[in-house]
Amino acid sequence: MQLKVQPIDIKVGKYKVVMNTIDAKELGVNEGDRVRIKDHRVLTAIVDFTEDMIAPGMIGLYHEVQEQLKKEWTETVEVEPADKPKSTRIIRKVMDGKRLDRDEIYELVKDIVEENLNDIELAAFLTATYIKDLSEDETEWLTKAMIDTGERIEFATTPIMDKHSIGGVPGNKISLLIVPIVAANGLLIPKTSSRAITGAGGTADLMEILAPVEFTAQQIKEMTEKVGGVIVWGGATNIAPADDKLIRIEYPLSIDPHCQLLASIMAKKGAVGAQKVVMDIPTGAGTKIPDVKTGRKLARDLINLGDRLGMDVDCALTYGASPVGRTVGPALEVIEALQVLETMEGPNSLIEKSAALAGMLLEMGGVAAKGQGHDLAIETLKNGKAFAKLKEIIEIQGGDPNVTYRDIKVGQYTAELKAPTNGYVLEFHNKRIVQIARLAGAPNDKGAGVRIHKKRGEEVKAGQPVLTIYAEKEDKLADAIKNAREDLPIVVEGMLLEKVADITELK
Repeated sequence: MQLKVQPIDIKVGKYKVVMNTIDAKELGVNEGDRVRIKDHRVLTAIVDFTEDMIAPGMIGLYHEVQEQLKKEWTETVEVEPADKPKSTRIIRKVMDGKRLDRDEIYELVKDIVEENLNDIELAAFLTATYIKDLSEDETEWLTKAMIDTGERIEFATTPIMDKHSIGGVPGNKISLLIVPIVAANGLLIPKTSSRAITGAGGTADLMEILAPVEFTAQQIKEMTEKVGGVIVWGGATNIAPADDKLIRIEYPLSIDPHCQLLASIMAKKGAVGAQKVVMDIPTGAGTKIPDVKTGRKLARDLINLGDRLGMDVDCALTYGASPVGRTVGPALEVIEALQVLETMEGPNSLIEKSAALAGMLLEMGGVAAKGQGHDLAIETLKNGKAFAKLKEIIEIQGGDPNVTYRDIKVGQYTAELKAPTNGYVLEFHNKRIVQIARLAGAPNDKGAGVRIHKKRGEEVKAGQPVLTIYAEKEDKLADAIKNAREDLPIVVEGMLLEKVADITELK
């Protein structure tokens, strides 16, 4: 069938086209089927239907297809039905609980990267692996396929260090300290980081306040070799691209299959050439890992997968039931991290967690004797070498190396939540703190967030602030305040939860 082109300047992340239902019926395709579009090249795309947006005789090309075909308005292309990719049968095999071989997994990952599968098919694969986990062999093959179908960074020097946090604890700004500590001691650490999805600030969101974070794999390699480390956004590269496409489907389903969690973490480490990796596994109420037993199992699986990939992995089970430091939100967290680097003044939780994990890396990298890494990390902070190294990293990424914590701007609109009575903080709800920070505008509004004045177990006097909320926009501050007051994130001993004066109030 010959159809005239109608470009649709919308990015959908896949090769997709829109056909009028009349033409689709004539061609014999259903919604979600594939069509092959022939011009100077052949491209397979997934079909959407419309009755009025695209007229009969036309075919709407979304941005990705338009970019490939370079066809303008009313130019024609030939359209014909296309078979489903082989990987749809592979997904059915997973759903039936059957094991896959190496070639099948590579075929599946290749189709994920090349956008040959629709969202329903990807959701079916993820749901099937969530219900019935992949085997150790299958998870290894999945990880290797995710590495091989994207860009890789290969360094001539060894060892290459890296760290990763499983996430789930707010205010976890430790990479801003760990990377310069490690690099200041002569090791290479190309830290690719994420942006926040459900949190109030990913490491990339924080670093973006200090310098650009979007670079190619080649640029990451060159910058790391020059100054010892970088802190960049992994999403700007083509490193393990299948992972980002699967995460996009996982998010609305609120699932994270165990095999995919392992492959996601290790593929991105393998793709940047990491050889020695420390995994931060926060555990406790409100985290992704509810208890130490679950954390130990995840640690064993990460270490085992690392061994299969030729990677030395150490895991740290860390306390995650309370935020790291006393700030949540990009600018507030950057201020707290810079203040530690500049003055060694700051929350003990931030300093100690950063020193502990950096120390593990220093020992793994051979620059500190066993048991001496923590002390070397602290010394690197105290003598200013870590701050000097962060300045080098900021400068090579295009930021101002002379920035200090006093230069970072926070939201101009603020409000305090005050303790209603004398006592001690009994309960502290991490997820509520993050929710309030997001309502205030974080992470998109870099100056939005929450400063925590009192944590669990700390004494508080009536009228003292327990939280300060920051926002860049007055209406967002109002939303955050309303939400915080409706469901208090902090409970102080002696707080009156409810007053009942009449038995009828209980009915």
